[in-house]
Amino acid sequence: MAPPSVAAFTDTYLPTVNGVSYTIQTWRDRWRDRGGRMSIVYPGSDEYDPTSEEYPVGSLPFPMYEGFRLGTPKIPSAVNDVDVVHAHTPFAVGLGGVRLARREDIPLITSYHTPTAEYADYLTSRPRVERGIERVAERYERWFLSRSDAVVFPSEDARDRAVSETDIDAPTVVLSNGVDVEFFAPTDVEAFHNRYDLPTGPLLGYTGRHGYEKNLSEFLRAAEGLDATIVLGGDGPARAELEALAADLDLDAHFLGFLPREELPAFYTALDAFVFPSPVETQGLVALEANACGTPVVAIDAGALANTVEDGVTGYHYTPGDVSDCRATIEQVLDESASLAASCLARREQLSVEHAVDRLASLYERVVGKKRA
Repeated sequence: MAPPSVAAFTDTYLPTVNGVSYTIQTWRDRWRDRGGRMSIVYPGSDEYDPTSEEYPVGSLPFPMYEGFRLGTPKIPSAVNDVDVVHAHTPFAVGLGGVRLARREDIPLITSYHTPTAEYADYLTSRPRVERGIERVAERYERWFLSRSDAVVFPSEDARDRAVSETDIDAPTVVLSNGVDVEFFAPTDVEAFHNRYDLPTGPLLGYTGRHGYEKNLSEFLRAAEGLDATIVLGGDGPARAELEALAADLDLDAHFLGFLPREELPAFYTALDAFVFPSPVETQGLVALEANACGTPVVAIDAGALANTVEDGVTGYHYTPGDVSDCRATIEQVLDESASLAASCLARREQLSVEHAVDRLASLYERVVGKKRA
């Protein structure tokens, strides 16, 4: 019997490079491998040509967030004949998913990737206005999630925060996004070193969005005085200030910009420690990708990272806001790098996206069966 057919609606997809877009693409590929169909509805862009089972809808660029596009709640005719809708966004494209689920009387699953209120700081810099937007966003988020047959969270912390802030009236499921451990694996790094002219010696790094909410300045301040090179992949609104701070601190820092996906395994493998100071993660997928490549993580003890990283096994935590503790934790990870790398590699299979898709399949079958009962 073929797996349930799925229509995934998302406001974030390729060519935008982030954990959400790659998670959706990887789940689609694994679903296809199992003989299932997972169609993806996303905001169209001239920079990306859709492949099979990808259906762009009209969109406009979002001026406050480079790379993000505002889609329309359109339902492509090709995705009408499905068994379940999976919304990865509460915004316009996600509303198309809600409409399809209602019209066809099929289950709606919603993945909670980012709290809606966190987008308020992209719209205004005035604290009072921002708080008002956050309150409206939380009410809207509660309305959207209440229409779901189940809400999927990538971590316990994300679920606990969402339940306390929005009082979700829908069943909740904690399901890791999973890591493609066939792709994210230790690899040769000589070509990567040469391409980016990286020196020998300890490398400390991070890749992802350079947003102010990611708290990357704490990483740079903690690196002051350490005999190590800083390597940052990615881009974002805070990059210019981070480059200036690195210069002020006289750090040997290399800002690489957005890295092609095929370079990420070499990037992670090249690092002696991945430093992750962001307190706002709902899972922190890049930490798991680093672990899959044998690289331990220095993680802030806040948000989902409090649970994503296991002290003494896949890295260590430091106290939020304590630069000295962050520096000491970096030094501890560097001192124990060999044993931590070994324990990271021993846990690779536990991170596998196959386990995540197994649980996703069980969820789909359960909600479809309940709807048809």
